[in-house]
Amino acid sequence: MNRYKNITLFLVKFFGTYLLLFLFYAFYISKAQQRENIFKSSSLTENVANQTVTILNFFGYNAQSLQHDKEMSVKLLIDDVYTARVIEGCNSVSIIILFIAFIIAFPGSRKATILYVFAGSLIIYIINILRIAFLTIMLYKYPGEQELLHNLVFPGIIYGTTFLLWIVWVQKFSNYKK
Repeated sequence: MNRYKNITLFLVKFFGTYLLLFLFYAFYISKAQQRENIFKSSSLTENVANQTVTILNFFGYNAQSLQHDKEMSVKLLIDDVYTARVIEGCNSVSIIILFIAFIIAFPGSRKATILYVFAGSLIIYIINILRIAFLTIMLYKYPGEQELLHNLVFPGIIYGTTFLLWIVWVQKFSNYKK
């Protein structure tokens, strides 16, 4: 049983952290969203949409965001054309929770862990906003490529970033580094 101690400890820390953060986020979502009579996305999802619009406008696109009136999402428009939407799953919180659970499960020093959790979460958040902005531009220019872009290319960006951050953590900062 002793030879499985590290694996068991990793799994307990990972799933314990993930469950705790997921429950906290689910509670937040239950209080932050409005679904009766009028849809209202959480302020976090609205912020991601608004920050995406800021990026799009910075690059010269006439973009805006609007709360969708028929579903729980924020519409992204370019030149008044409904191009993309930001749903709760697009705000990067779920992937940040997964990222944090992994970092906690592969511990390093307390200071390194705290700093890496904050820095990595910020990197994921920023990459996510840039990813949504890029996806919106691509869908505006190439609407026929929605399946490829949304289901393959853009998940690869966010999950690839997270995976690279995990590799850096394990190899450079965790107690398991070489």
